[in-house]
Amino acid sequence: MLTSARNPTIAKAARLRKRALRDHDRLFLLEGAQVVGEALDAGRLERLFTADDLDPIALRARHAGVETHHVAGEVVRHLTSTVTPQALVGIAAFVDVGLDEAMERASEHDPAGCVALLHEVRDPGNAGTVLRSADAADAGAVVFSETSVDVYNPKTIRASAGSVFHLPIVRGASTLDAIGMAKAAGGRVLAMTTGGDGDLYRADLSGPVVFVFGNEAHGLSE
Repeated sequence: MLTSARNPTIAKAARLRKRALRDHDRLFLLEGAQVVGEALDAGRLERLFTADDLDPIALRARHAGVETHHVAGEVVRHLTSTVTPQALVGIAAFVDVGLDEAMERASEHDPAGCVALLHEVRDPGNAGTVLRSADAADAGAVVFSETSVDVYNPKTIRASAGSVFHLPIVRGASTLDAIGMAKAAGGRVLAMTTGGDGDLYRADLSGPVVFVFGNEAHGLSE
């Protein structure tokens, strides 16, 4: 059992709480059974830390050949960003793809489907909710603009409930490039705003459609 936060393996994992170091290693943290389980099912889980050596997911991970470490509870708390940490913390490799690839895959998935575009969305919980909702709606992709929160922020990943492993994700895209690409492919662009004069539930959503979500405080610019 690993009992010290100073252990080199723990220290290397803990550095992934910082964006610059996530970018350097191209790895990110996963917290909780739901997200870790989804990563395992997707074949993306690279390393697992568990406070319960007999946890079913930990047993599955070992069987799948995932590097698994039994750690003390206080060590798990050192790796997480939550007040009440989960017993499981994992590490996965980045899953994002380029804008061209994501749009192509979205079209192949459903030529008349939808894509979610986050423009200057700063709250990680909101971003994770959009990911989860897009997954539930069977969207073709989710695009994060270069001015939006990091998709690999631990709070975003936790709020996504594992949806980050279910559909193509674009990170750091140009909003104008994404909109231009969608329009060139015959898609429509719908801006999500509380001040709009349209009713989403009555709108013609026959696709392809790009739903654009703006900043929480300022919405979408003209």
